[in-house]
Amino acid sequence: MEKENLIYGLRPVIEAIKSGKEIEKIFIQNGLRGEIYIELFQLLKENDVHSQYVPVEKLNKLTPKNHQGIVAYTSIISYTKVESVIPFIYEHGKTPLILILDRITDVRNFGAITRTAECAGVDAIIVPTRGSAQINSDAVKTSAGALHKIPVCKSDNLKETIDFLKKSGLQIIAATEKTDDFHFKTDFTPPTAIIMGSEEDGVSPEYLRLCDHKVKIPLNGEIESLNVSVACGIILYEALRQRAI
Repeated sequence: MEKENLIYGLRPVIEAIKSGKEIEKIFIQNGLRGEIYIELFQLLKENDVHSQYVPVEKLNKLTPKNHQGIVAYTSIISYTKVESVIPFIYEHGKTPLILILDRITDVRNFGAITRTAECAGVDAIIVPTRGSAQINSDAVKTSAGALHKIPVCKSDNLKETIDFLKKSGLQIIAATEKTDDFHFKTDFTPPTAIIMGSEEDGVSPEYLRLCDHKVKIPLNGEIESLNVSVACGIILYEALRQRAI
């Protein structure tokens, strides 16, 4: 995260939220109490801003200045609501292709995936509010600017978001090794949302249960998995190939 996106101190953070700035994350000192902070806590609740309680040492590392127990990072992109994106896609006569990133935490992987997604014509990327890579200048640089071109939607509850997508007519396809079906044998031409999971343990089981299809990429080497950004590119370009025929 970059210093220019950092805000510290009670009043500056409150004013940033009130002015409509999109807050990426707020760090609050453990044990912070008192009437002076009630306004901040109320604003965080009203605006559904993700906050994290941390030791004061963490805040001191973020800034040596008088932070008053509060440090926030503003977002360098504007987020879009998925409930607005899907109708917009349909209204413009397109067949939706959505990418859901389940716990992709590496910033450079995230940027590379976004770059590929934009090139492949993905209509929007959905990320969880918690457990996702921070969208900072490294992510934007790795994405070659794609993060300023493709809508990014935050989801407080991916299960509910997946349910919304299904009710909106999208099929849900998960990339996972826990299947016998190869990605090139699956039909990507209908309205589709593709879920890519973390490199540690893949797509979460609760989301796998909601999927209409599970696909895997054939591997002939001794290494049992691909980098998630590479795997994502392979699957997205299979979808693009099918839709171009």
